[in-house]
Amino acid sequence: MTRTDPTAAAGATGTTTVTRAEYCVIACAEAWRDAGEILASPMGTVPAIAARLAKLTFSPDLLLTDGEALLIGDVPAVGAPSAVTEGWLPYRKHLTMVMGGRRHVMMGASQIDRFGNQNISCIGDWERPKRQLLGVRGAPVNTLNNPVSYWIPRHSTRVFVEKVDMISGVGYDSAAAAGPSATRFHDLRRVVSDLGVLDFGAADHAMRLVSVHPGVTVEQVREATGFTLATVDDVPCTREPTTEELRLIRDVVDPRGLRDREVRS
Repeated sequence: MTRTDPTAAAGATGTTTVTRAEYCVIACAEAWRDAGEILASPMGTVPAIAARLAKLTFSPDLLLTDGEALLIGDVPAVGAPSAVTEGWLPYRKHLTMVMGGRRHVMMGASQIDRFGNQNISCIGDWERPKRQLLGVRGAPVNTLNNPVSYWIPRHSTRVFVEKVDMISGVGYDSAAAAGPSATRFHDLRRVVSDLGVLDFGAADHAMRLVSVHPGVTVEQVREATGFTLATVDDVPCTREPTTEELRLIRDVVDPRGLRDREVRS
């Protein structure tokens, strides 16, 4: 889609082609805006690009890892090695950080419902599932101790369901039912999909649509969602990337165009 960007860096204006994947990167990066000195834990190609973009622009204090055991002090392209080691963060220390809440993770979901319950464990009845998936992993602790967002590269009724088959990540209704120990640090921020951006600002913390990516209609999002979806008034388009943000995405963070393999235009 061809868009004119009136807010480009250094006052420049112009016309450029922005892909759907790049709008998704911008929407994911906004999850870490002004986050301060916390650990970004992006899961997926687009979130990994987004976390790096956020650090290079509006969240310079954001902490990144090499995906294994090191805090990195530079911002390499996705898939490239880091040249600057800033700290040591093995798995046991990572878990301590999770328990302390100094982390904002962006997880995926095989299923997610209107209150943010996430399933990455199995499809079908737990005792006799139709499909075995990753397993619960660290999703319960993530959702009860850290800010959490979700990245869904294929928005469909198979993913956005009325009720998840098994709760891995804890949603707002499940946390409320469990009581104060579950709600104290529970904080689901946003869901970004290939169609738009959603949050949990509707009644009782239900999911609502807050923006659609250019070229997508509100009706398309509703048709791809397996429950009645609330919306903000006059749903806007996801914001435009600036010229500088596009340069960073294309030339610095993802020069190989990996984003377009995860989200096709």
